[in-house]
Amino acid sequence: MSLAQFVERHARTVVVLALALAVAGGVSAFSLPVELFPQVSFPRVVVDLNAGSRPADQTALLVTRPVEEAIRTVPGVQDVRSETTRGSAQISIDFGWGRDMIASTLLVDSAISQVLPDLPSGTSYDVRRMDPTVFPIISYALLSDTLSPVALRDLAQYQIVPLLSSISGLSRVNVQGGETEEIQVLADPHLLAVYGLGMADLAKALSTGNVLQAVGQLQDRDKLFLVVADKSVSSAAQVGDIIVRADAAGIVRVRNVATVRDGVMPQWTRVVEDGKPAVLFNVYEQPDGNAVQIAAAARDKLASLTLPQGVRMVNWYDQSVLVTQSAGSVRDAVLIGLVLAGLVLLLFLRSWRVTLIAIIVVPATLAASVLVLSLLGLSFNIMTLGGIAAAVGLLIDDVIVMVEHIARRAGAVTPLGDVAGQSAVLPAAREFMQPLTGSSLATLIVFVPLGFLSGVTGAFSKALSVTMASALAISYLMTAFVVPVLGQHVIDFRRWRDPGQSGEGWLARRHAGLLELLFRRRWLLLVALIPLLAVGWFAYAAVPTGFMPAVDEGGFVLDYYTLP
Repeated sequence: MSLAQFVERHARTVVVLALALAVAGGVSAFSLPVELFPQVSFPRVVVDLNAGSRPADQTALLVTRPVEEAIRTVPGVQDVRSETTRGSAQISIDFGWGRDMIASTLLVDSAISQVLPDLPSGTSYDVRRMDPTVFPIISYALLSDTLSPVALRDLAQYQIVPLLSSISGLSRVNVQGGETEEIQVLADPHLLAVYGLGMADLAKALSTGNVLQAVGQLQDRDKLFLVVADKSVSSAAQVGDIIVRADAAGIVRVRNVATVRDGVMPQWTRVVEDGKPAVLFNVYEQPDGNAVQIAAAARDKLASLTLPQGVRMVNWYDQSVLVTQSAGSVRDAVLIGLVLAGLVLLLFLRSWRVTLIAIIVVPATLAASVLVLSLLGLSFNIMTLGGIAAAVGLLIDDVIVMVEHIARRAGAVTPLGDVAGQSAVLPAAREFMQPLTGSSLATLIVFVPLGFLSGVTGAFSKALSVTMASALAISYLMTAFVVPVLGQHVIDFRRWRDPGQSGEGWLARRHAGLLELLFRRRWLLLVALIPLLAVGWFAYAAVPTGFMPAVDEGGFVLDYYTLP
């Protein structure tokens, strides 16, 4: 059985299958994650260390160096770089591309936890892997002329963060700015010396004097009571009453050797909104989250929050707007392409039925391509959306050429004065299969290798390559099978006549005349091409290069440096 016979016998099956793929792709488009960049797991882990207020040289010796040595024992580590400042350090660990970064991150965390007991007391660390989700998707600022910076931060930390934490796909909410209340104990060395005490005695007294712990259980018949020793303190006066030493010489309390007062933690980062002190909270998504849905859910939850009088909430960054605009641009490109393709077909073939085939097949091809993205676990982002937008022209080209070829053959008038009709549709499609296959394969060969690139370029190009390749492959199948079936059943060749049968138009005559001129004087073509090649060479050298196109998110980052 030939291909034409198979298509003719199973015409309804071909159309139903294409319709099912298009519907499935349209449905999957609503569940596909939407984000700015492709979900790329970069082979890098960053460790932030905090060791208090130690000098940089001591921090490097006592903290950074032991942690680096522990990290180098992790399998797959290729490079370790660190930057140490006063009391803090940042270590970047590079792995090879293709490694399981979730497992590598856990191994790094485990290696640090093993040496943590040997580090100076109070040392803390944070391990995070680098991926596009390290950047927030939506950010807000809280401002108030009535609440203190402490109260404003508490509002964000204890009301807004729990409110947003229930959003599906949300990773974390980070709070910046404001002030954190604390009780400060300023020791007097002279008074400590008078009482024969040291700083260690005072620190131990503060540690043991602020304790809340369970000490046992008490059973009374059918009831069981938990016995708790509550020595917690919550005010400066209570801290001052803590006993440092009690012996025959008397009782020495904290207030006898130190000044106790209410204060706030030192802030090394200044956060302002419109020139006024503010508290920021940034919303981060999970790797498989939907940025648009998370941002919309955050806006809805925040709209239901009743803020204290005098507090304003300002949305100063929203990544979902950029993503939505990108999706809208692709939608507009598809619609414009369909309209222009329809006008071209209508102008040259003068049949709305022929035009209808192209308008049906191109969206169905795009929908089926979205289904492939969903099956491969990809998302809508600037690379996949760009691939869809770029593929529209190629898809329309395949459909137009096939429809035009079928229309010419089936609508042609035979020497007997009859129209070739439906019987010529499948032979015309079979006749066009070889050039269609060659054209599609030539285009696929260009994009498929992009999916095998390594490094950062390959990570981003893979999404573009997969999108373009899948769209072109589906376009080939749609053009080869669906377009002939629709042409056979939609176009009425008894009423429609091939416009080309009426004779050559002015465009064909001009084209033929120009070709005859070039055949007689081939050197004219060479003279015209040399300046074009020269202009192209100089233009190539002048055009700047870069990995990603410039993206205007409506904001800017200002970096400034001060003298040491």
